[in-house]
Amino acid sequence: MTVPLWAWAAVLGAILIMLAIDLFAHRKAHVVGVREAAAWSAVWVTLGVSFGGIVWWVWGTEFAAQYFAGYVIEKSLAVDNVFVFAIIFSYFAVPREYQHRVLFYGVLGALVFRAVFIAAGSVLIASFAWILYIFGAFLVATGIRMALHRNDTIDPERSIVLRLFRRMIPVTDTYHGQKFLIRRAGRWVATPLLAVLVLIEVTDIVFAVDSIPAIFAVTQQPFLVFTSNAFAILGLRAMYFLLADLMHRFVYLKLGLALVLVWVGVKMLLLEVYKIPTGISLAVVIAVLTVAVTASWMRTRNEGSAAAQSVSE
Repeated sequence: MTVPLWAWAAVLGAILIMLAIDLFAHRKAHVVGVREAAAWSAVWVTLGVSFGGIVWWVWGTEFAAQYFAGYVIEKSLAVDNVFVFAIIFSYFAVPREYQHRVLFYGVLGALVFRAVFIAAGSVLIASFAWILYIFGAFLVATGIRMALHRNDTIDPERSIVLRLFRRMIPVTDTYHGQKFLIRRAGRWVATPLLAVLVLIEVTDIVFAVDSIPAIFAVTQQPFLVFTSNAFAILGLRAMYFLLADLMHRFVYLKLGLALVLVWVGVKMLLLEVYKIPTGISLAVVIAVLTVAVTASWMRTRNEGSAAAQSVSE
């Protein structure tokens, strides 16, 4: 797959333009409602799918299938980020009208860090082909660990990163609008919003350690790894506001994500034995996630009915 430099420049330019539009649309702090989140989610998904159509038109069916496989894997694993973001926002009692600004810069940082990880991964794979087996074994182990500890909850107070941040940087007790830093007594002081941003950024880096090798399991093309990752991550903010209040309904989703990681890890380990077609790999991922989501909603349907009844009363 040959990708000219102008194609890389065009993709990066399109991403920056969309981020600028998103920032302009949310320049004033406000609570992002479900309807607005659904509209933005539709925009981001349409962009991601449309780019897959461009890949199909320019480079053919196989590379398009690889892109969509990477996109679906990253999009599904991003749901796990939503769980953690909800916990962090709740712990810091972040006002809902400020949450989009934090997630915007969090996604911006995530794109930069993931680009670095993808570049490093591509160099490693090109130099040491056997490292794919290390990635595969790591994904299988991660999937098993996720399945065994799927009910564990994260406690931000125990975070080493948060403790170091508070030790190194003075933090105010109250929020000051959407500001990350304020000037007090002649020196710059961080607001709790900056602590939240740092914690979210570090959390995403941890998740990227799982998701980047998972995408390398379906394609080793750096262009496809980056674009599938980028277009999936761009919709993370809208996904959060759309799903944050429904997280308790996805009781089997973590188990489904664990199975996806194990599946792509096994696929990577079997490269020299049998190369599983990309179409089959994508179908398995979609089937596992569909079963996990459907089973979750069936298990918790009574909770949804009860909640709706209480609201109506």
